[in-house]
Amino acid sequence: TKGSSDFCVKNIKQAEFGRREIEIAEQDMSALISLRKRAQSEKPLAGAKIVGCTHITAQTAVLIETLVALGAQCRWTACNIYSTQNEVAAALSENGVSVFAWKGESEDDFWWCIDHCINTEGWQPNMILDDGGDLTHWMYKKYPNVFKKIRGIVEESVTGVHRLYQLSKAGKLCVPAMNVNDSVTKQKFDNLYCCRESILDGLKRTTDVMFGGKQVVVCGYGEVGKGCCAALKALGAIVYVTEIDPICGLQACMDGFRVVKLNEVIRQVDNVVTRDQLDRMKNGSIVCNMGHSNTEIDVVRILCICLDLCLIKSYWCISDEYVASLHLATFEAHLTELTDEQAKYLGLNKNGPFKPNYYRYKV
Repeated sequence: TKGSSDFCVKNIKQAEFGRREIEIAEQDMSALISLRKRAQSEKPLAGAKIVGCTHITAQTAVLIETLVALGAQCRWTACNIYSTQNEVAAALSENGVSVFAWKGESEDDFWWCIDHCINTEGWQPNMILDDGGDLTHWMYKKYPNVFKKIRGIVEESVTGVHRLYQLSKAGKLCVPAMNVNDSVTKQKFDNLYCCRESILDGLKRTTDVMFGGKQVVVCGYGEVGKGCCAALKALGAIVYVTEIDPICGLQACMDGFRVVKLNEVIRQVDNVVTRDQLDRMKNGSIVCNMGHSNTEIDVVRILCICLDLCLIKSYWCISDEYVASLHLATFEAHLTELTDEQAKYLGLNKNGPFKPNYYRYKV
């Protein structure tokens, strides 16, 4: 490495392979590379000490190395225990970025990595780049004096933004925070188009099954759900949708999907989800989580039952929702009702509204 041993990755010898993957990713990330070339000499991020917690892949490595090229100091860890590309983590470490991550971390490993990313002698972070809010909340709870010196937080996930709003409502968010998740480019491009591709990659890579003719339930028809439905439909799957929001439900109907309650189709589908339905699913079903982590699926129960698909992601003007709900009967569509627990978790009223005022349904 560049004289540093301040990292913890699976195998530093994989760095050369990881570097090749990063260079390939750079070819398809023209906006970041253009920004890097334009501002590199000016070092606009000089003085920024960024602690980051995201997926560690070739693509996020391009982001991290752009931040470094623009003058920032970075320490990084993974927001997901399964998604780290070990060779990329090695390449970043070889290049002088302090990375604490490897694929297949245990839960204890996960928090150990976050802690070591934050807590090192002689280094005070002043910015957080988070995906899911785990690093933010770890610092807030365990290192409050460090947290108070943070100048800004950037959060890019539904889960993380929700947790920041909870802190803000409680009067405990003492630093500025930017909600990247609700930006147009995140909602309408990453959530829709990127998930449209990653759902197929993940399912094919892990199951190696054909989806033509398979019956699939996608739980939620927000931007992620729209992308997943489009991808699965293109493979020839018979796709059903569950929804709590009448407008999203109506959109699903107009896009050619049947909106159902999960209980109506649970026994016949090949791919589904959620806790109390697991016992009723057919043998050989597949469960897939497109949310931030496995909190939406009772993983322990799945391990005790079988291998199983559910795409969970539910994304929310009372009058418009009411009008949309009146149209749903035409399609014989049935909306899913939130449980008290789900409504509390999402911070929603069970009867709506389901989206903030600034949300725009049109893709």
